[in-house]
Amino acid sequence: MSQELYDLFCEALTPFKQQRFDEVVNLRTRYLTVVLEDLYQSHNTSAILRSMESFGVQDGYLIENTNSFQHLQRISKGAGKWLSLHRYNSTRNNTVECVRDLKNQGYRLAVTHLHGNSIPLAELDLSQKTALVMGTELSGASDYMVEQADVLVHIPMQGFTESLNVSAATSIALQHLTTNLRRSSIDWQLTEQEKLALKLEWARHSIHWWKHIEAEWQSKNHV
Repeated sequence: MSQELYDLFCEALTPFKQQRFDEVVNLRTRYLTVVLEDLYQSHNTSAILRSMESFGVQDGYLIENTNSFQHLQRISKGAGKWLSLHRYNSTRNNTVECVRDLKNQGYRLAVTHLHGNSIPLAELDLSQKTALVMGTELSGASDYMVEQADVLVHIPMQGFTESLNVSAATSIALQHLTTNLRRSSIDWQLTEQEKLALKLEWARHSIHWWKHIEAEWQSKNHV
């Protein structure tokens, strides 16, 4: 039934838009996801969304313990509307809830951490679904997140500067990890059902009168 609805949406989409949906959705992955823990600078979060979308990472988990997420369109270039964002902002410690959800979905937590027994990013094993965790700008990931980590990772520095800006670090990490993932034999792509669901959402973002089309379809099919 969802295919029938998408076919109706396609009547309002240009052939080019339909082709782009097919091209992009085939390169999307949920095997790798990104977790942003309490970032406070909106331009960093928005820049990370842009990198996620550019490298084909579909899901983002936004933990808002003390800092609220604000999406800056001028920086993200509208990337947010093509992504699936999961916001955690309703409990005293949203990190606990987010970690529980990720582990229930089978994700291995790779937490960026400058000190301790962290490994270089290039050594990160991708044989299991992986959530890349980026901590807040000044202090990094929380103690709880570090304790819950399955592995701690860092990007090696060759200069005097100890670390990169969080948005730059995320972009570098995603470029490296998605390249390795696509070169591997891992089944990292979405299912056909997931692809169709995403294309339906993208169509809704692209057609101003999508509610009218969908209402007529639901009435006709008694949905």
